Amino acid sequence: MTVRVQTEDFDTGAEIARLRLARPDTGAVVSFIGQVRDLNDGSRVSAMTLEHYPGMTERALEAIVAQAKSRWNIFDALVIHRVGVLQARDQIVLVVVTGAHRGEAFSACEFIMDYLKTEAPFWKKEQTAEGERWVDARTSDEEAKLRWKEDAA
Repeated sequence: MTVRVQTEDFDTGAEIARLRLARPDTGAVVSFIGQVRDLNDGSRVSAMTLEHYPGMTERALEAIVAQAKSRWNIFDALVIHRVGVLQARDQIVLVVVTGAHRGEAFSACEFIMDYLKTEAPFWKKEQTAEGERWVDARTSDEEAKLRWKEDAA
């Protein structure tokens, strides 16, 4: 399981290939790529600044991945999250999960993203024509996270 927080971009194909080829018994590779939208809440977004607490953020991401590993039979997981100033259409996050079968890999990948959106200590500030603004947490992200609590019950 690998977690990286970095300013530089990542090569999605190379990262996925590395996990895909790591084990010959891998039958499923599920990935999610998040990128900076050029439009949010009705305003054009020219850039986004992502801030974090070094050390704390990595530990939070590691804990999320560990939860996924304990819930589903997956082989490996990778989370790369960028910080710093990103432009519209830049990649922000990559989550890759491998396993023997697609169902568990899909569930683990979705769980990691849902928890990353709500539990990871990142702060986002958008640059728009109207000025800078902090991005608030979305109710829909909290609702998505709640379904995993129901699944555990």
